[in-house]
Amino acid sequence: MITGDQLRFGSSGDSPRVEDAPLLAGQGKFTDDIELPCQAHAVFVRSPVGHAEIRHIEIAAAQELPGVLTILTASDLAADGIGAIPPLVVMPGRGGKPMFGPAMPVLAQGRVRYVGEPVAIVVAETAAQAQDGADAVELGLTDLPAAATIAKALRRGAPTLWPEAPDNISLDWEDGDAAAVEAAFGSAAHVAHVRLIDTRLAPAALEPRAAIGEWDEGTGRYTLTACTQGVAVVRKLLAEHALKVPLDKVRVLTYDVGGGFGMKAQTYPEHAALLVAARRTNRPVRWCATRMESFLADTHGRDGDFEAELALGQDGKFLALRARTKVGIGAYASTYVAVVATTNTKNCLSSVYRIPAIHIAVKSVLTNAASLGPYRGAGRPEAIYMIERLIDTAAREMNLDRVELRRRNLIPPSAMPYHAPNGVVYDSGEFEAVMDKALSLAGWRGFDARRAASGKIHRLRGIGIACFLEVAGGNPLQETADLRFGADGKVVLRTGAQAMGQGQMTVMPRLVAYQLGIQPENVHILQGDSDEVPDGLPTVASRSTMMAGGAIILACEAAIEKGKRLAGHFLEAAPEDMEFAGGSFRIAGTDREISILELAGRVAAAKDLPDGLGPNGLDATATFSADHMSFPNGCHICEVEIDPETGAIDVVGYAAVDDVGNILHQTIVEGQIHGGIVQGLGQVLGEQVIYSEDGQLLTGSFLDYRMPRADDMPAFKLGHHTATCATNPLGVKGAGESGVAGSLPSAVNAVLDALAPGGVSHLDLPMSAYRIWSALRRQSQT
Repeated sequence: MITGDQLRFGSSGDSPRVEDAPLLAGQGKFTDDIELPCQAHAVFVRSPVGHAEIRHIEIAAAQELPGVLTILTASDLAADGIGAIPPLVVMPGRGGKPMFGPAMPVLAQGRVRYVGEPVAIVVAETAAQAQDGADAVELGLTDLPAAATIAKALRRGAPTLWPEAPDNISLDWEDGDAAAVEAAFGSAAHVAHVRLIDTRLAPAALEPRAAIGEWDEGTGRYTLTACTQGVAVVRKLLAEHALKVPLDKVRVLTYDVGGGFGMKAQTYPEHAALLVAARRTNRPVRWCATRMESFLADTHGRDGDFEAELALGQDGKFLALRARTKVGIGAYASTYVAVVATTNTKNCLSSVYRIPAIHIAVKSVLTNAASLGPYRGAGRPEAIYMIERLIDTAAREMNLDRVELRRRNLIPPSAMPYHAPNGVVYDSGEFEAVMDKALSLAGWRGFDARRAASGKIHRLRGIGIACFLEVAGGNPLQETADLRFGADGKVVLRTGAQAMGQGQMTVMPRLVAYQLGIQPENVHILQGDSDEVPDGLPTVASRSTMMAGGAIILACEAAIEKGKRLAGHFLEAAPEDMEFAGGSFRIAGTDREISILELAGRVAAAKDLPDGLGPNGLDATATFSADHMSFPNGCHICEVEIDPETGAIDVVGYAAVDDVGNILHQTIVEGQIHGGIVQGLGQVLGEQVIYSEDGQLLTGSFLDYRMPRADDMPAFKLGHHTATCATNPLGVKGAGESGVAGSLPSAVNAVLDALAPGGVSHLDLPMSAYRIWSALRRQSQT
């Protein structure tokens, strides 16, 4: 296996990110930057209510307005045979009962089920004319009772979203040994219990969703240009289900992407509607979401109601864990929502601890809300939130030190490979060493003095710790890389992974260059074109370096093996006598050699190559399949100070030590960890999507939805600990999402530690100033 030191490019370990300069100079190419000849503009007419029957849609007046080219509704799509967009993953539930996963209609037909659902598309010469047309469309709706929250959807007599699910349950699922868990609880000396609300969140990517639909009358082919997290799955769902055409009749292009966080992995109704509109008008049709549309119609994240219990022995050893979760999935099932709500959480429930028995029961609940989808962590931080709150609760109730309680239950390195009771196999991990590094980095032993100093200025100070383990890689554990060598001395890497801020344009070409012994500037990466790149999963689940990187290693090895035969042919030597080092093939024991790029040029020009060594003889395609996922882990410690007079929180310290396996580029890894920390803290400090009782969205702008700001954050102290991963050739574990897994529970634990002297032991998210002030006031009055 390659070592981390070997892969650290540049003298200091980090080379500059190649993607930054054009983006900072305003030279990026985002979907909404693209202008096409004869383009038209689209605006979507959306439901103004959370639940209603559609009696009629009046479009006649709108069609007469200047510039309006066409207006399409569900009846037009039905006439064209357009289908709905189903979830990609559908799972069996308890007792084998199939999941009910309602597909997303391209345009609502018969009923609208959440505010913001697209009902019609108006296409016009200009964006302003399209908006005028949309404003003139009249919707005849009969309001129905709405159930936009989990609690309301599960009440007796709640409004029913779908007749196929009269109880509003999409999936009732369980995993684990219920009998073993029950027995362990029966013998436990202590049982800790928590009830946690995991607030619904808006991904709020910097770049709103945008798309352009095109139709080629001559070839009968659609082209969608859109900001996606991977073109292959979007093409598959559009072709096979919405448009009902062969795959080769749909091309999907993605250029620069301004943030995704899981939300842009979805195939959206707007994608299909734009393509149909392009065919109907025989013109390119473009659309870019307003920020309000993003809040209304992007897939949301989190939205859980959790109950969890931890059984402990008299000595504080963990005996069993039981979790019962409800997850609000919205009105329609998104591409990966089944996995987000179930296996992603299940796979992380043992975390870094020995827990002999685990059982989880999940109810996926249909609600009158935008569809739920993956959002940075996608079910994994939820598991860690439950576990870490349980441990702090148990420590308080059993009068045990919270660090010591964690230490007693950590899985030791000697247990690797560790077969966890929730079905995953950890290949590596040194969890106690990670925790000790974090305690030192955070100055844990000096906290009492800092708390006393805060008390002198009438501030409440708290410190929180969270140990965590994530599951990274995503199923299926397979990815393909395609290397092609040009006569011009360039190598083109084609990969289905999609860059959107993770540094792929820096790391992947350098990985190819390192393996082939050439300069990085001689490697070009091609992504975001379904005609060119291999099929595969989107960039999700912190998988790209592990899976695409593994495929790159295999493709380079295959090219080198082919090169030995080709070099032997030109140098008149047997392939087994050829050696490869430093970018050149050499006859062993001699100075006769040829560089790999020179060889590529000679192969391209040659006309008399032996059979099997044709003109593209160095080109190589390889698929990497992993036996197991990877398990990034860490320990994060958050420190807060609270003004008891106002409830205002200041995050005054944050230390994080992460084990992401081998580090290829430390600056990029730390940037990913920073981003995850901020998004986790954002949920604690105020982020929350709120619907009213009748299904109206109350947080439709940044005036209402509290985003974290730079001045909310302290200077982060980051450390690293490497336990090399054994499940992929690079020894990496994934770094994109672990920051959230550590920051959410550590910050909550810190806030509750600060409030503990005031008698507050529980507080729901978000921990806003008003909620903190109210909780302290209630306690002071009891």
